Amino acid sequence: MAEVPLGGEPRALSAPAVDVPEPAAEGPWARLCWGVRAYGFIAAMWIRSTMVYRGSFLMMVAGSLTLTALDFAAIVIMFSHVGALGGFALPEVALLYGTCTASFGLADLLMGSFDKLGTRVRDGTMDTVLVRPVPALAQVAADRFALRRLGRVLQSAAVLGWALANVDVDWSGGSVLLLVVTLLSGAAIFCSLFVLGGAFQFVAQDAAEVQNSFTYGGVTLLEYPPTIFAKELVRGVTFVVPLAFVNWLPVLRILGEDDPLGLPGWVDFGGPVVAAACCALAGLAWRAGLRAYRSTGS
Repeated sequence: MAEVPLGGEPRALSAPAVDVPEPAAEGPWARLCWGVRAYGFIAAMWIRSTMVYRGSFLMMVAGSLTLTALDFAAIVIMFSHVGALGGFALPEVALLYGTCTASFGLADLLMGSFDKLGTRVRDGTMDTVLVRPVPALAQVAADRFALRRLGRVLQSAAVLGWALANVDVDWSGGSVLLLVVTLLSGAAIFCSLFVLGGAFQFVAQDAAEVQNSFTYGGVTLLEYPPTIFAKELVRGVTFVVPLAFVNWLPVLRILGEDDPLGLPGWVDFGGPVVAAACCALAGLAWRAGLRAYRSTGS
């Protein structure tokens, strides 16, 4: 990759050296803490590299914010011709949009580099990741950490703030807590999808588009009310790929609406459990993918 400074010629952007400490103790919890610290060190390295050209960084964030804002602009234009969409008014759709895009924006910021894993597997540069004394998952997740993705997070936060101010909801402590838990659980579910997609690329070698169909495609689906989709599709994103727990089920609970499948009310609070199960599955798939990696043979 090359970074282009304002008013200057492109030049190669190399990663500055960073010393990642060895784990102080053994055990699953110690390895997890070490992986998180390693991720932070690597991400901080790339952030310092990005901030060398702050003008370029600000322009890239503004561009990302503008491009993602076009998605919501299309929804606003749609509501200029209709009063409701599947029984949902504009503030309610904005609440759906804001929750799913905020969760996805956080996941994309933290794990978005996984869509480049197929290239590493094909050209054999995954070997350099595996020989370093740092967890491979942390290295791949933080590789070329793109702080410009904050543009999507800021745009979704703005839409979510507008929706919260205009939606007809009696906000109680339980509703606020459910909203916060929904955002975090949704981000964890999307992070697990990024890791699962990365694990699949160890086998397929170039499956970025398959991964994107569940991540970027999933967030586009969740921007709209579930009532406009066929029940078979709603069942699929509830019981097969549990994207409905990102925002559909908890937001319907907040709005006081019934879900199209008529599920028991307690299911609406299942986001954290589903997120934990997805993360556990993603961890197992990642370990299996690493064991299946055979390099390029060169």
